[in-house]
Amino acid sequence: MPTGVALRDAREQLFAAAERVLLRDGPNGLTSRSVTAEAGVAKGVLHRHFPDFDAFLAELVLDRIGRLDELALREAAGTGSVTDNLTAALTDVFGPVAVAIVGLVTFRDGLRARLRQAGLPGIPLLAQAAALIAAYLAAERDLGRIAADADPDTIALTLIGSAHLLFAGRDDPPPADEIRRIVAAVVTPAG
Repeated sequence: MPTGVALRDAREQLFAAAERVLLRDGPNGLTSRSVTAEAGVAKGVLHRHFPDFDAFLAELVLDRIGRLDELALREAAGTGSVTDNLTAALTDVFGPVAVAIVGLVTFRDGLRARLRQAGLPGIPLLAQAAALIAAYLAAERDLGRIAADADPDTIALTLIGSAHLLFAGRDDPPPADEIRRIVAAVVTPAG
């Protein structure tokens, strides 16, 4: 990109490029050079906006965690079926980019360290998704739509772990029926 030409939302442009590289080439192929080449910008653009590559990657992960709020799962409490709501949420959580980001976090020690410094325990993205699902399950329990003795935190961790196993390492997402079957086996309806 020529000097002096302003980029529109360079941060988002770099994040989108990083996601494309990550999906195409995996964690090994994700470098500052591959990201800037994919974005069509000079390498200095990334370093102008972020102190180093791990800082860039940490911001990418934090941005994607922030997008979990778009699921609005908590607001779905009391509507539709619990199984369908959770099946849809798990499908959204484990989109191809999220699965690739989980792999990236486990692959890069420096990134994990940055995310821990930011106060993110466990495997970032998965831990936040589990908290979101646990809050939804607690709301459904309070509404009497799942068993009164249900443990939302344990159920959420079970669903996240099971869904991750279903989604990881696949070219295409698993059929919704597979996800629905697991949700139905783990979540006990009220009654």
